[in-house]
Amino acid sequence: MKDYHINIFYSEADEGYIADIPDLKYCSAFGETPEAALREVQIAKEAWLEAAKAVGKAIPLPKYRPIIYQI
Repeated sequence: MKDYHINIFYSEADEGYIADIPDLKYCSAFGETPEAALREVQIAKEAWLEAAKAVGKAIPLPKYRPIIYQI
């Protein structure tokens, strides 16, 4: 199985980096560096998947692809 795509970007408002996983609704994390944001979102992903399994929520397959890969 492919893994989920992760976006990482700098947020002026938060003065740090945000990482999010588009396929997992509301799954995101903050870090002072891109590496820290990535580590935090990986922890958030595991928690998101565990919570979804615990309540019987369907877990989406990884399908998000940035537009540059859709051409």
